[in-house]
Amino acid sequence: MTLIILLPLLLVSAAVAIWAARDAQARAADRFDRSLLVTALGISRDTAISGGDALSRETRDLLRNTSGGPVFYHVYAPDGAFVTGYATPPTPTAAAETDAYAYYDAQYQGREVRVVRFSDRMEIDNLSGEFTFTVWQNLSLRDGFVQSLSQRTYAVMATLVIGVALIVWFGVRLGMGPLLDLEQAIARRSALDLTPISRPIPHEVQGIVGRLNVLLSEMAATIRAKDSFISNAAHQLRNPISGVLALSEAVAAAKTTEDFKMRSADLAEAATHAAKLTEDLLAFERARSAPPAEKLPVEDVVDIVGSAVARQTAIANQRGVTLHLSHDPDAAYLHVDSVLMEQAIENLIANALAHGGPDLTEVRVSLETNDQNLIIDVADDGRGIEPSQFAIALSRFGQVTPGSGSGLGLPIAQAVAEALNGRLELSPNAPGLSVRLILPILDVTQPVLQDALA
Repeated sequence: MTLIILLPLLLVSAAVAIWAARDAQARAADRFDRSLLVTALGISRDTAISGGDALSRETRDLLRNTSGGPVFYHVYAPDGAFVTGYATPPTPTAAAETDAYAYYDAQYQGREVRVVRFSDRMEIDNLSGEFTFTVWQNLSLRDGFVQSLSQRTYAVMATLVIGVALIVWFGVRLGMGPLLDLEQAIARRSALDLTPISRPIPHEVQGIVGRLNVLLSEMAATIRAKDSFISNAAHQLRNPISGVLALSEAVAAAKTTEDFKMRSADLAEAATHAAKLTEDLLAFERARSAPPAEKLPVEDVVDIVGSAVARQTAIANQRGVTLHLSHDPDAAYLHVDSVLMEQAIENLIANALAHGGPDLTEVRVSLETNDQNLIIDVADDGRGIEPSQFAIALSRFGQVTPGSGSGLGLPIAQAVAEALNGRLELSPNAPGLSVRLILPILDVTQPVLQDALA
């Protein structure tokens, strides 16, 4: 984290240092040029006054120490005659000849110099015209000045960076202390310890820890629910499996053909019951672990319900019960697991047939839609369930009246409804019971759904 903070700081500091160096160079160049021009103007003035014979004290001071070093000069008359100064001035470039005040870099006695050159009209010793003034100074003075400014800038920037780095380092270490304690607390959590973290934590991470505590609580609840489910499943399967084992031993010990056939029929019935219970257990767990509804394929629920009713019709007829199917829409599309949905409808019909009682004569399955939902209603005219017993009927392995069922029919249907972002509702009839699956229906006019159905 320290590097994440310091690297951008170093980059910004480097950029500022480069800018400061360039700015210092530009300022130094401007300062030197102005100093040379002031000195040249002083020489021009004194030359006009004395005819080139003498310079004033102020001008001599400028020549000795302008911008930290000596300045050289040269003056010649309009006819090219030498007037005063040093005998040989630096040679200007062609471009500089045309400027009123020409600045240029040149070589003088093997050294780099900065030169200002200009012309001024005046009259000296009856000679009038454009007198040319050339003033120059060593560039090493300017470079030294720039280097001095840059070094000061670099020193200030380095001090600031080091200071900020130390502050960040100490701040991160102090700030990370509670986070390291939090890391240790999280590291101590395991599948056997999912208790929420209750130690004091920094304000900045309270939201994260809060979400983590919620996740830990949900995981703990899920594990408890699975442990309870496995325990209940083992308990529910123990008796059927024990019965199958006992009947298989009885079949092996049969002494007559008639006894063998009777015991084999009992064994087949017990095995069928155990297989149905196992199938219901797997269906319930599959419904609870189903992927999000939007990731499921789009299916026509009318066809799925029709298939479930068709398979239960023969069973209903054997029991003297009429099984009806009616549906308003010709098709109703949902994101759905067709196998689970079909099993949920079959379980609701089987529940009505198994628990409707001796007065049961009719089971009606209907589908209807409103603006947002598809409603699948499985209603019977049997003995029904009291509203106070709905919670028992919806609990896993719960049975309002003792019977041979698994006690998972309604819980499976409820889990399927919740997996599809819907709900299951129970309501008493007069007589009988009505079980409704209320599921959000899809809009078939949407282009995305049309592509899925294509």
